[in-house]
Amino acid sequence: MKALVYDEYAVDDDYSRILKIKDVPEPVPKPNEVVFRVEAAALNYDDIWGMRGKPLAIPLPHISGTDAAGKVTAVGHDVKNFKIGDRVVSHGNMSCRACKSCTGGKEYNCKQRKVWGFETGPLWGGYCQKTHLPEVNVVRIPENVSYEEAAAASMTLLTSWHMLVGRAKIHPGQVVLIMGGGSGVGNYGIQIAKLFGCTVIATASPDKLDRLLELGADYAVDHRQEDWHKKVRSIAKRLPKPFGDVTGVDVIFEHIGGSHWNKELTMLNYGGTIVTTGATTGYMAKTDLRHIFFKGINILGSTQGTRAELEQGLYWMSQGKIKSIIDSEYPLDRAAQAHTRMLKGKGMFGKIIMKPNM
Repeated sequence: MKALVYDEYAVDDDYSRILKIKDVPEPVPKPNEVVFRVEAAALNYDDIWGMRGKPLAIPLPHISGTDAAGKVTAVGHDVKNFKIGDRVVSHGNMSCRACKSCTGGKEYNCKQRKVWGFETGPLWGGYCQKTHLPEVNVVRIPENVSYEEAAAASMTLLTSWHMLVGRAKIHPGQVVLIMGGGSGVGNYGIQIAKLFGCTVIATASPDKLDRLLELGADYAVDHRQEDWHKKVRSIAKRLPKPFGDVTGVDVIFEHIGGSHWNKELTMLNYGGTIVTTGATTGYMAKTDLRHIFFKGINILGSTQGTRAELEQGLYWMSQGKIKSIIDSEYPLDRAAQAHTRMLKGKGMFGKIIMKPNM
């Protein structure tokens, strides 16, 4: 079968130099595994980290791809809940399933946790014509959700759901600030916050603001402007609170990091919450501690989520309450262009999909 493979890192981000279409053996399922034909696979920023070999030196030769959806073609003899022909999507959080964190419903905290398609290998990811996963790492796709929509949702919807619902525990009446609303996680963050009855202020570059409003955001702000945080604070102070609470931002959905961090802290209410995953503009963020201790701010870290949370998100997709935004689709032989588009981000809105069997 055909697969997208690289045998060396591209520290210069020259993906066309390392990405090759190669023939690799078709997978044969282990007793607890399912094999499925990959109909759609979504790009993630961990693809970039993998090809750079930073921050982790991932296994080589490597097949990337954490978010894959397709039709089951074979099952191991111990598989109980899936059969040939089922439509499935990956749950890329691979954990031991036996430690205290896993058995306590917090598999995302497992010390043995690995991200499938990023840390796994050699040659084990979703950018290939067929792939394989343990039964516990696939989820059935609802009938009215497409392969492309499911692949786009796999890690990104899961991450957003876990941030807002699992960690920040949002509830109706709150004011939620979604940073980077034009990104994949930001798209879902807006929709999840609206699903839970929150007022949403979202940020993005100026060319994406109208699309944030179309997604359901109540207000959209250009975070490239120097005084963007003042505009957010001004909006939040004007919003009436249904239960007489103090006006202002209650929850910040953060994945940008870098220079925005302290500005975000200034906008939170007393007792407010900032939940963060990733840091696309830089990890080294200076913090003015006065904002934290004086206002009793909660800072929550978040990464991925549980299989049950992915199922919850897909359920609401099937009900038409959440949708996947697809930016573009590429065949495997145009993978270098797809990853370059994701890295640059210019004009991009939503998720990029690759079609291994196109």
